[in-house]
Amino acid sequence: MPTEPSRMLRSDALHNRERILAAARETFAEHGLDVPMSTIARRSGVGAATLYRRFPTKESLVTEVFADQLSECVAVVDEALADPDPWRGFCAVVEKICALHAVDRGFTAAFLTAFPGAFAFERERERAEEAFAGLVRRAQAAGRLRPDFALADLTLILLANCGVATGAGGDTGPEASRRLVGYLLQAFRAEGAEPLPPPAPLGLDRLYAV
Repeated sequence: MPTEPSRMLRSDALHNRERILAAARETFAEHGLDVPMSTIARRSGVGAATLYRRFPTKESLVTEVFADQLSECVAVVDEALADPDPWRGFCAVVEKICALHAVDRGFTAAFLTAFPGAFAFERERERAEEAFAGLVRRAQAAGRLRPDFALADLTLILLANCGVATGAGGDTGPEASRRLVGYLLQAFRAEGAEPLPPPAPLGLDRLYAV
């Protein structure tokens, strides 16, 4: 049987881990990913050594913090694929993901950043991209989504949404995001669409670093 001190050690370690994740989640949401690890350690109330023992790199901390949000994004796309109306599914994905990104500045950065060592995180994001690409093809085949919409345009949507939500700030950010998304969805309709310049070669896995 484990001794009382060992049980207390495990309990303290778990408590420290949860404090670190909570502090990182709040800090990333407010300031993005460029916050130093030392700032997160101070905000969580643990020492830097404890932080690095739990999360040796910032990448490991970021992927742990945003794993749930990424799973939520994947679930949103999967639900949209199950909708018999591909245009309605497409609109739902854009609306829900932009709403999620509008309230969490850090998640936008994490979604657009490559983490080569975080295989599970990268795999989930790739699955979300592939599912969204399938939804785009279905909406275009149905004649509802403009034929020149490209997967790279999803990156433009997220960048524009993040800029508007961040610039508006506070409680106004989500409201401004919803307005922007309304404009964008009108522009994405196939009806009356005019030709556009070629899409910029912007991949989700490298754009934020650029």
